Amino acid sequence: MGSLIRSPPRQGAGTLGRGLFTLGQCLPFALALVVVGIEFSPAHFLYTGPILTATPALAAVTMGPRGTLAAAALAVLVSVCTATYNQAWGSQQVYTNFLALFLVSVASITTSSAVRTRRQNELDQVRRIATAAQEVILRPVPDRLGTVRAASLYLAAEKGAQIGGDLYEAVQTRYGIRLLVGDVRGKGLPAVRAAAAVLGAFREAVHYEDDLAEVMDHCMASLRRECAVPGAFSEEALAEGFVTALVAQVPDDPVVEIVNRGHPPPLLLHKGEARALMPASPQPPLGLEDLVIGISEAETFPFGPGDRLLLHTDGVIEARDGDDGFFPLAAAMEAVHLRARDPEEFLDQLHEELLRHTEGRLADDAAMLLIDRYEEEGHPGGAVAD
Repeated sequence: MGSLIRSPPRQGAGTLGRGLFTLGQCLPFALALVVVGIEFSPAHFLYTGPILTATPALAAVTMGPRGTLAAAALAVLVSVCTATYNQAWGSQQVYTNFLALFLVSVASITTSSAVRTRRQNELDQVRRIATAAQEVILRPVPDRLGTVRAASLYLAAEKGAQIGGDLYEAVQTRYGIRLLVGDVRGKGLPAVRAAAAVLGAFREAVHYEDDLAEVMDHCMASLRRECAVPGAFSEEALAEGFVTALVAQVPDDPVVEIVNRGHPPPLLLHKGEARALMPASPQPPLGLEDLVIGISEAETFPFGPGDRLLLHTDGVIEARDGDDGFFPLAAAMEAVHLRARDPEEFLDQLHEELLRHTEGRLADDAAMLLIDRYEEEGHPGGAVAD
């Protein structure tokens, strides 16, 4: 996902940056090998002390305290071996080199540790601010809403401390239970601004508009007004930015009505089998309405007692394992359904399956919103029998 005010970084630029960083980490050890090559060759008359002394200092630039300590230990080992091979023990030059290496190593390890601690403290502070801002935007979903039981889950990708653009909401209205899930193309405060505009419009419109498509239109109009604020977004972002969104309504009848604007379709779990509720005709995301003429109305799907409905963002289905395989969300839902009693437990176990698939590394933020329709009063649908 990119950004409403910033295009996603080019892959080539990111690869080059990682390559240069890796090269910087290898440089101290490469210098130590150069010294070994010189000292064990006919050119051993060259003075290599300053090169070896610089090894821990260079390591401190790109590695933490442990990496710096490893580089210093390697430099000491090389010094001992070369001094022994050249029979230089007892000379003033050898002990001077050892003293210089000791002083530089201590200073490098101390500096590296201090920098690491300061950066971690700054990152922790920014993450706390990001979490607080995220919680203001995404308020908790009630456990019970009329005839359904609900739960939500937000997973951060842990990319620095940026705030994601995933959004969700569940509101009980006179028209039924109305749900929203969306994904802003981007991260950081600009994505939060766009998410807040869509969420604010949804929370207002759901109580006054009887037509679900009109609710989506309010979200679209709110996003357009936000983009029209002078200086809020760059010209490039205005041309490329968008928000995928899906609104759903659960009335008293055993159905669910859905308006999908470019968002991954929700999954319906019926009698232990999960299937995607695909739209009859795909519609463009919010912000790209000019590409398609004629937006469809809400579509209706069966959603009876005992069924479960999962709304999610693409960070879930696009999560990959070590072999670059996508997360099998439908299969995971069917497996988790056999042992999960309520929506919260269901999402917790689905979360565990997701982390197991990705080995704990999410490439993108992910949000999930789950609802169960009650089988009867006081007994949530989808519960596992004792």
